[in-house]
Amino acid sequence: MELIDLSREIFHRTQVHPSHPPVVISVWYDHSEKKRAGNTDFTSKALSIAFSDHAGTHVDAPVHFDSRPEAQSIDQMPLEKFYTSAICLDLSHVPLRHAVTVSEMEAALAASGEEIRPGDTVLLYMATNDRLLGKPGYPHEFPGLALESVHWLADKGIGMFGVEAVSPAPEGELNFQAHLACAERGITHMECLANLDKLVGRGRFRFVGFPLKIRGGTASPIRAVAIFE
Repeated sequence: MELIDLSREIFHRTQVHPSHPPVVISVWYDHSEKKRAGNTDFTSKALSIAFSDHAGTHVDAPVHFDSRPEAQSIDQMPLEKFYTSAICLDLSHVPLRHAVTVSEMEAALAASGEEIRPGDTVLLYMATNDRLLGKPGYPHEFPGLALESVHWLADKGIGMFGVEAVSPAPEGELNFQAHLACAERGITHMECLANLDKLVGRGRFRFVGFPLKIRGGTASPIRAVAIFE
Protein backbone atom coordinates (compact mmCIF):
# COMPACT_ATOMS: atom_id res chain seq x y z
CA MET A 1 0.00 0.00 0.00
CA GLU A 2 1.21 3.54 -0.81
CA LEU A 3 -0.09 6.65 0.97
CA ILE A 4 0.38 10.09 -0.61
CA ASP A 5 -0.16 13.13 1.58
CA LEU A 6 -2.32 15.69 -0.24
CA SER A 7 -2.30 18.23 2.58
CA ARG A 8 -0.43 21.48 3.04
CA GLU A 9 1.25 22.31 6.33
CA ILE A 10 -0.52 24.63 8.74
CA PHE A 11 1.98 27.09 10.19
CA HIS A 12 2.10 30.66 11.50
CA ARG A 13 0.82 32.99 8.75
CA THR A 14 -0.02 30.19 6.32
CA GLN A 15 -1.30 31.71 3.07
CA VAL A 16 -5.11 31.80 3.21
CA HIS A 17 -7.93 33.33 1.22
CA PRO A 18 -7.87 37.14 1.69
CA SER A 19 -11.39 37.11 3.17
CA HIS A 20 -10.41 34.80 6.04
CA PRO A 21 -8.43 35.58 9.20
CA PRO A 22 -4.75 34.66 9.38
CA VAL A 23 -3.33 31.54 10.98
CA VAL A 24 -1.71 32.59 14.27
CA ILE A 25 0.39 30.03 16.15
CA SER A 26 2.34 30.74 19.33
CA VAL A 27 3.86 28.78 22.19
CA TRP A 28 1.41 28.54 25.09
CA TYR A 29 4.02 27.03 27.39
CA ASP A 30 7.22 25.07 26.85
CA HIS A 31 9.82 22.91 28.55
CA SER A 32 11.49 25.91 30.19
CA GLU A 33 8.53 26.05 32.58
CA LYS A 34 9.22 23.25 35.02
CA LYS A 35 6.33 21.93 37.08
CA ARG A 36 6.36 19.89 40.27
CA ALA A 37 4.09 16.83 40.50
CA GLY A 38 4.68 15.15 43.86
CA ASN A 39 8.36 14.25 43.93
CA THR A 40 8.71 14.44 40.14
CA ASP A 41 9.86 17.36 38.03
CA PHE A 42 7.78 17.52 34.86
CA THR A 43 7.95 19.67 31.72
CA SER A 44 5.69 19.82 28.69
CA LYS A 45 4.98 21.97 25.67
CA ALA A 46 1.74 23.14 24.02
CA LEU A 47 0.85 25.56 21.25
CA SER A 48 -1.96 28.08 20.96
CA ILE A 49 -3.50 28.02 17.47
CA ALA A 50 -6.10 30.44 16.08
CA PHE A 51 -7.38 30.09 12.53
CA SER A 52 -10.44 30.11 10.30
CA ASP A 53 -12.26 26.85 9.65
CA HIS A 54 -11.10 27.49 6.04
CA ALA A 55 -7.39 27.38 6.93
CA GLY A 56 -4.93 25.14 5.12
CA THR A 57 -6.16 22.13 3.17
CA HIS A 58 -9.87 22.13 3.91
CA VAL A 59 -13.32 21.12 2.73
CA ASP A 60 -16.26 23.52 2.50
CA ALA A 61 -19.51 22.55 4.19
CA PRO A 62 -22.78 23.38 2.38
CA VAL A 63 -23.68 25.98 5.02
CA HIS A 64 -20.72 28.07 3.78
CA PHE A 65 -22.31 28.75 0.39
CA ASP A 66 -25.95 27.65 0.84
CA SER A 67 -28.18 30.06 2.76
CA ARG A 68 -31.08 27.63 3.15
CA PRO A 69 -31.85 26.68 6.78
CA GLU A 70 -31.40 22.98 6.01
CA ALA A 71 -27.87 23.39 4.62
CA GLN A 72 -25.49 21.06 6.47
CA SER A 73 -22.65 22.28 8.67
CA ILE A 74 -19.41 20.32 8.69
CA ASP A 75 -20.36 18.25 11.75
CA GLN A 76 -23.58 17.16 10.01
CA MET A 77 -21.97 15.89 6.80
CA PRO A 78 -21.85 12.08 6.43
CA LEU A 79 -18.37 10.64 6.93
CA GLU A 80 -18.89 8.54 3.80
CA LYS A 81 -18.35 11.75 1.80
CA PHE A 82 -14.72 11.76 2.89
CA TYR A 83 -13.81 8.13 2.19
CA THR A 84 -14.36 7.52 -1.51
CA SER A 85 -13.01 6.23 -4.77
CA ALA A 86 -11.22 9.01 -6.66
CA ILE A 87 -9.38 10.08 -9.79
CA CYS A 88 -7.14 13.03 -10.62
CA LEU A 89 -7.34 14.97 -13.89
CA ASP A 90 -4.27 16.68 -15.34
CA LEU A 91 -5.04 20.31 -16.20
CA SER A 92 -1.54 21.58 -15.49
CA HIS A 93 -1.30 23.18 -18.93
CA VAL A 94 -4.08 25.74 -18.36
CA PRO A 95 -3.01 29.41 -18.06
CA LEU A 96 -3.22 31.32 -14.80
CA ARG A 97 -6.61 32.96 -14.16
CA HIS A 98 -8.12 30.60 -16.75
CA ALA A 99 -11.63 29.16 -16.35
CA VAL A 100 -11.46 25.50 -17.41
CA THR A 101 -14.16 24.62 -19.94
CA VAL A 102 -16.15 21.41 -20.33
CA SER A 103 -14.23 20.49 -23.47
CA GLU A 104 -10.98 20.80 -21.53
CA MET A 105 -12.42 18.67 -18.73
CA GLU A 106 -13.53 16.04 -21.24
CA ALA A 107 -10.09 16.00 -22.86
CA ALA A 108 -8.38 15.59 -19.47
CA LEU A 109 -10.76 12.77 -18.55
CA ALA A 110 -10.11 11.00 -21.86
CA ALA A 111 -6.34 11.38 -21.39
CA SER A 112 -6.60 9.81 -17.93
CA GLY A 113 -8.17 6.65 -19.36
CA GLU A 114 -10.66 6.68 -16.49
CA GLU A 115 -14.35 7.39 -16.07
CA ILE A 116 -16.16 9.40 -13.41
CA ARG A 117 -18.42 7.20 -11.33
CA PRO A 118 -21.27 8.27 -9.05
CA GLY A 119 -19.96 9.31 -5.65
CA ASP A 120 -16.38 9.84 -6.86
CA THR A 121 -14.05 12.50 -5.58
CA VAL A 122 -12.42 14.25 -8.54
CA LEU A 123 -9.14 16.08 -7.94
CA LEU A 124 -7.95 18.69 -10.44
CA TYR A 125 -4.23 19.27 -10.87
CA MET A 126 -3.68 22.75 -12.33
CA ALA A 127 -0.05 23.24 -11.20
CA THR A 128 -1.23 26.11 -9.00
CA ASN A 129 1.19 25.37 -6.17
CA ASP A 130 4.10 24.92 -8.60
CA ARG A 131 3.49 28.33 -10.09
CA LEU A 132 2.11 30.43 -7.24
CA LEU A 133 2.51 28.98 -3.72
CA GLY A 134 4.50 31.33 -1.50
CA LYS A 135 4.16 34.20 -3.97
CA PRO A 136 1.94 37.32 -3.75
CA GLY A 137 -0.17 36.07 -6.65
CA TYR A 138 -1.23 32.86 -4.89
CA PRO A 139 -4.55 34.26 -3.54
CA HIS A 140 -5.47 35.97 -6.82
CA GLU A 141 -3.97 34.53 -10.03
CA PHE A 142 -4.98 30.88 -9.82
CA PRO A 143 -6.95 29.06 -12.53
CA GLY A 144 -10.19 27.26 -11.73
CA LEU A 145 -13.41 25.90 -13.16
CA ALA A 146 -15.85 27.62 -15.46
CA LEU A 147 -19.43 27.48 -14.21
CA GLU A 148 -20.35 24.96 -16.91
CA SER A 149 -17.59 22.66 -15.64
CA VAL A 150 -18.98 22.65 -12.09
CA HIS A 151 -22.33 21.54 -13.54
CA TRP A 152 -20.56 18.97 -15.75
CA LEU A 153 -19.01 17.38 -12.66
CA ALA A 154 -22.36 17.45 -10.86
CA ASP A 155 -24.03 15.82 -13.87
CA LYS A 156 -21.54 12.96 -13.48
CA GLY A 157 -22.82 12.36 -9.94
CA ILE A 158 -19.64 13.23 -8.04
CA GLY A 159 -19.60 13.76 -4.29
CA MET A 160 -17.00 16.50 -4.31
CA PHE A 161 -14.01 17.85 -6.22
CA GLY A 162 -10.75 19.38 -5.08
CA VAL A 163 -8.28 22.03 -6.22
CA GLU A 164 -4.91 23.41 -5.09
CA ALA A 165 -6.11 27.03 -5.05
CA VAL A 166 -7.96 28.94 -2.34
CA SER A 167 -11.13 28.86 -4.45
CA PRO A 168 -12.67 26.44 -6.97
CA ALA A 169 -13.04 29.02 -9.76
CA PRO A 170 -11.01 32.08 -10.80
CA GLU A 171 -11.20 35.09 -8.53
CA GLY A 172 -14.26 37.33 -8.78
CA GLU A 173 -17.75 36.73 -10.11
CA LEU A 174 -16.91 33.26 -11.45
CA ASN A 175 -15.93 32.12 -7.97
CA PHE A 176 -19.21 33.27 -6.46
CA GLN A 177 -21.12 31.51 -9.25
CA ALA A 178 -19.17 28.28 -8.68
CA HIS A 179 -20.03 28.27 -4.97
CA LEU A 180 -23.70 28.88 -5.72
CA ALA A 181 -23.65 26.08 -8.29
CA CYS A 182 -22.33 23.72 -5.63
CA ALA A 183 -25.27 24.69 -3.43
CA GLU A 184 -27.71 24.21 -6.29
CA ARG A 185 -26.31 20.80 -7.25
CA GLY A 186 -25.69 19.37 -3.78
CA ILE A 187 -21.92 18.92 -4.10
CA THR A 188 -18.96 20.50 -2.34
CA HIS A 189 -15.26 21.01 -2.89
CA MET A 190 -11.86 21.02 -1.22
CA GLU A 191 -9.30 23.78 -1.50
CA CYS A 192 -5.54 24.16 -0.89
CA LEU A 193 -4.63 20.57 -1.77
CA ALA A 194 -1.02 19.54 -2.35
CA ASN A 195 0.99 16.92 -4.27
CA LEU A 196 -1.66 16.34 -6.92
CA ASP A 197 1.14 15.94 -9.46
CA LYS A 198 1.96 12.63 -7.77
CA LEU A 199 -1.47 11.27 -8.75
CA VAL A 200 -1.45 12.13 -12.46
CA GLY A 201 -1.44 9.12 -14.76
CA ARG A 202 -1.81 6.61 -11.94
CA GLY A 203 -5.48 5.77 -12.35
CA ARG A 204 -8.03 5.23 -9.63
CA PHE A 205 -7.22 5.45 -5.91
CA ARG A 206 -8.90 5.71 -2.53
CA PHE A 207 -9.36 9.25 -1.20
CA VAL A 208 -9.51 9.88 2.55
CA GLY A 209 -9.92 13.35 4.07
CA PHE A 210 -11.96 13.45 7.27
CA PRO A 211 -12.93 16.87 8.71
CA LEU A 212 -12.84 17.96 12.33
CA LYS A 213 -16.17 17.74 14.13
CA ILE A 214 -16.66 21.50 14.47
CA ARG A 215 -20.14 22.28 15.76
CA GLY A 216 -21.82 24.49 13.17
CA GLY A 217 -18.60 24.66 11.15
CA THR A 218 -18.69 26.19 7.67
CA ALA A 219 -15.61 24.17 6.70
CA SER A 220 -12.81 22.18 8.30
CA PRO A 221 -9.12 21.52 7.82
CA ILE A 222 -8.57 17.93 6.65
CA ARG A 223 -5.63 15.56 6.39
CA ALA A 224 -6.20 14.58 2.77
CA VAL A 225 -4.56 11.33 1.66
CA ALA A 226 -4.54 9.26 -1.53
CA ILE A 227 -4.20 5.50 -1.00
CA PHE A 228 -2.96 3.19 -3.73
CA GLU A 229 -3.50 -0.46 -2.85
